[in-house]
Amino acid sequence: MSVLPVYCFDPRDYGKSSSGFDKTGPYRASFLIESVSDLRKNLQARGSDLVVRVGRPETVLVELAKAIGADAVYAHREVSHDEVKAEKKIEELMKDEGVEVKYFWGSTLYHLDDLPFKLEDMPSNHGGFKEKVQGLEIRKTIETLDQFKGLPSRGDVEPGDVPNLLDLGLNPAQDGKAAVNASMVGGETEALQRLNKFAAQCQAQPPKGGNHESIYGANFSCKISPWLTVGCVSPRSIFDELKKAASRTMSAASNDNSGGSSSPGTGMNWLVFELLWRDFFRFITKKYSNPRKQVEATPATACTGAFA
Repeated sequence: MSVLPVYCFDPRDYGKSSSGFDKTGPYRASFLIESVSDLRKNLQARGSDLVVRVGRPETVLVELAKAIGADAVYAHREVSHDEVKAEKKIEELMKDEGVEVKYFWGSTLYHLDDLPFKLEDMPSNHGGFKEKVQGLEIRKTIETLDQFKGLPSRGDVEPGDVPNLLDLGLNPAQDGKAAVNASMVGGETEALQRLNKFAAQCQAQPPKGGNHESIYGANFSCKISPWLTVGCVSPRSIFDELKKAASRTMSAASNDNSGGSSSPGTGMNWLVFELLWRDFFRFITKKYSNPRKQVEATPATACTGAFA
């Protein structure tokens, strides 16, 4: 079976909001463009490619599905209002074309189907949520294939160009802030490099005051949020990478007579704590944005927390 990977730059994500603010600024857009370019490069290295279009997904995807005779469209399920609305529109149009839309659940550490409660019964405070999911198993990630089958031959679809800022109606920043954002390079490649560096720093960091559960100083966080936000890495892939790093450190320490200077779990527990906050807000968003069932609008409460 051939797969046609597609990324759409939706024009509705750019321009001004109803309040007069930029929906997407030039820095965020540049980061996203770099991330899409890196995804294309990684797919090409495995024998595939990435089709890139600027347009509304409900229009672009239907046209591509008709061109190649697609049997189904696969995507990650979203939770926010605008994204859910777009998904519903795509489903309606694809149904008219006889194409099934299938969703995966991603973007959280714990899988939606593994939660020990129905979503409408989810606690509206982080403490209650944390208590409910304590001890819940985190699903393993699926290894990426070394080689993919090429793009479908039917339809002769052109991959297209990755747009620049001007194509998206944005002007490159002229306020001197570019240097500040120069180190923020989008893409999975950069994300994994940063994650591996963070893992190495965690293992090298000696415990402070006997507390093995926290990271302090400049490395209080892995600062991976921008890459998580656009999907360059997932919470579960981050968890797996840190587990691998911890395993390598334990192996190295066992061969070192002097012993290791830090517990293998240093940093990981703190990062899981951050990711758990992220899970809470994503699940609570889905709970209250579910169009199929109205739930009692109890305010979500979170007094303090750190975000991955």
